[in-house]
Order: sequence, then C-alpha cells, then structure tokens
Amino acid sequence: MSTNIVLPRIMHIGKGAAMKVVEVMNVLKVHAPLIVTDNMMVKLGYAEQVQQVLRQSGIESMIYSETVPEPTVSSIQAGVDLVRSSHFDSIIALGGGSPIDSAKAISIVGKFGGQVRDYRFPKNVADSGLPIIAIPTTAGTGSEVTRVTVITDDQNDEKMLCMGLGFMPMAALIDYELTLSLPPRVTADCGLDALTHAIEAYVSQKANPFTDAQALSAIELIGSNLRYAFDEPHNEAARAAMMLGATLAGIAFSNASVALVHGMSRPIGAFFHVPHGLSNAMLLPVITEYSIPAANDRYADCARAMGVALLSDDNSVACQKLLTELRLLNTHLNVPSPSSYGIEKDKFFDLLPTMAQQALDSGSPLNNPKVPTIEEMIELYRKVWMEGER
Repeated sequence: MSTNIVLPRIMHIGKGAAMKVVEVMNVLKVHAPLIVTDNMMVKLGYAEQVQQVLRQSGIESMIYSETVPEPTVSSIQAGVDLVRSSHFDSIIALGGGSPIDSAKAISIVGKFGGQVRDYRFPKNVADSGLPIIAIPTTAGTGSEVTRVTVITDDQNDEKMLCMGLGFMPMAALIDYELTLSLPPRVTADCGLDALTHAIEAYVSQKANPFTDAQALSAIELIGSNLRYAFDEPHNEAARAAMMLGATLAGIAFSNASVALVHGMSRPIGAFFHVPHGLSNAMLLPVITEYSIPAANDRYADCARAMGVALLSDDNSVACQKLLTELRLLNTHLNVPSPSSYGIEKDKFFDLLPTMAQQALDSGSPLNNPKVPTIEEMIELYRKVWMEGER
C-alpha cells in the first residue's frame, strides 16, 4: 500500500538558511510579503533583519506582530483583515509555532473568508491560501513542515485542529542560529514538544516506513541533545541537532499524525493556558505507560533510539527504561506538575469530562496504539494530577 507524503516545496536547513528568503521568493515568484511574527521577534531584531534583507533587493514588506502564544481566533483577526484589505501575495512566518500557526490561519481565512472554525477538523483544507515562507525560531513545533494548525476558539476555550494540504508552507528556512537566544524554559518546552511529536508519530496507527525513519532519527537527535541545549544555551552543536530533530519530528507527525498525548494536551492548554510543549510533557510519562501494552515493540525502539536501552534488552526492559528516562528528563528540565504550575484542582477535576470529550473530538486519540474511552481518558487525567502531587 502506498503512502501519501506532503512536504514544503523548498527547504533550506542549516546556518544562514534564514537569509535565503529573497532567493526563495524569487523561485515562488512573489514580491509583496506580509511578515507575521510576534513582539519578541521584533524586540530581538529578527523581524528587522528579515526586512533589511528584503529591502536590499527592493522588496517592501509590512510586519504584523500581534500574534500571541497559543493563538486564538481574536488574535489573528487583524492579520486576516490586513490580507483582505491589502495586496499581499505571500506571508513570511517568523517565530515559534504560534506565529507560524497564526500565519497559516491568516493565509487561509484571509484568502477564502469565513472564520477559522469553518476550517476545523474533520474538514480537509486542500486549497492553498497565500504562499507561506516559514522561518522557525524555536526547535519544537515543527510547524514549518506540517499541514496542521491549532487555533483556540475564544468563545468556548476549545483548541481547534485544522488540517490539510492548504496549511503546508511553500518553503521552510530552518536556521538553528535563531534559537541561540532562547531561554532555558522555552528550550525545554519546545524540545519536549518535538520529542512527543516523534514518539507519537512512531507509535501512531498511521505510521509508515517513511515516517518511521524520520521519527527515529528525531528521537535520537533530541534524546541526545536536549539536556545540552537546556544546560548550555550557546552550544551550537546541540542547537543544530535540536533544530534538525524538531524538523524531522514535524515531518514525521505531519505524515503519520499525533496520538493520545496531543489529544489530551490541547484541552489543558486551552482551559489553563499551559504552553503546548509543557502540557505534552506533563502527560507523556503517564500516557506512554498506558499505551505500552499495545505497542511494546515500538516503544522499545524509541528507548533504543534515545540511547537509554541496549539492543540486547528485551522489549519489556527497554520500555521500563523509556518510562524512567521520560520522568528523569522532566525532572532535569524542571517540568512542573499541573498542581505546581498553579492549576486549581477543583476546576481541573470539574472539567475532566469536557476535556476528555474535546480530546476525543480532535481525532488524535484514535491514532493511539490503544484507543481509550472517554472514561479512560478521565482516569488518565486523574492519574497525571495524582502523580504530580506525590
């Protein structure tokens, strides 16, 4: 059986890749870009650097920097209005997953109209909006190589998953130098997000030989370098490995889908404003433990790729080593529990049925090796909370 693989049309990977933006625009035959970014990228001067490169080639651009972490329908509206009222023919998405996800939504809604909720899963968005050139500045989301965006509906605090070829950037410029200024907390959260992408892509029921290769390579790169990138922010070798690993993980999950961790993570982020990578990390050990019996050979491969299990270890031993490593990694990277993060216990428990239903509705849990019921997801949320209180 064949597998459909979708990738950006153009990719530049490595030091200085971000400066290829004019070359890529020429290939795509576009000349009037809107730069979608956030205020931090403006403060750090990255947005101005891109504009200067464009100006040197006679290309004028406008910056839209009002995107927010965990983007919402409201936060992208001004960008949508800009696209509808102006003559932009492309978008340069500069930043972490939030600006890139925002750019994807602005591209589609700005061109075709309506609201983001009109494009939510299970709708398959096949038509392309404005061409996107994605320049990631974090090693985590992989959004630069995925046909997915996640936007929160302000009206009900639900994270809406939107999918389809139309959301895939035309080009990705993957330059690890842009990650050297990341603080440790962002490095950790983004790295754990990428690790979760890779593991879930590998164990997904939609996994295939192509995505297996990307996922295992990503697990190896991230597992070997995340601690170094966290402890030594200016370690260029670790940063380069993390950037490549995050991109490979993005390719893997975009073509194999994520699973239960992501499905259960999104409602935590929406209701309690927990950064996406952090909510993934809170869930990953417990969900992995739940899922192992249905795919112990696959999880054992993950342990071996991370370097925590030997080829000679049988699968059960390797899986136990994986669980130990995931918990040790969370400890090393100072991942808080839901309670220590400041989530109110009563509210968390009151929302469990709603969160479980939203997780199921996202479709991601259906890709898990072991597909849970609503009741099982409620118990898993409870277990995550109780483990955090020990």
